[in-house]
Amino acid sequence: MLVTTTPIIEGKRIIRYYGIVSGETIIGANVFRDFLAGIRDFVGGRSGAYEEVRQAKDTAIREMEEQAARLGANAVIGVDLDYETVGGSGSMLMVTATGTAVTIE
Repeated sequence: MLVTTTPIIEGKRIIRYYGIVSGETIIGANVFRDFLAGIRDFVGGRSGAYEEVRQAKDTAIREMEEQAARLGANAVIGVDLDYETVGGSGSMLMVTATGTAVTIE
């Protein structure tokens, strides 16, 4: 499935619009772990906390693609990624991917 942030796909014609599709993922945001991750990044190495955020983004996009495929679409255009803290003390991070499901030639 083709996924793009642009509203059109150069060289392709959109033949059907299915509407808005989205995918969401929520992960825990541990402040202490994030602090240690920042230190780790400073001295080198890969941060597990930031890898978790990247995986959450990938999961949200995959869920959006699956929803589009169930509608019969073969592409999602105008994709927007949103990162927002949720929970009483902002202890969770929600990643949302939203776009328009379409069929292209």
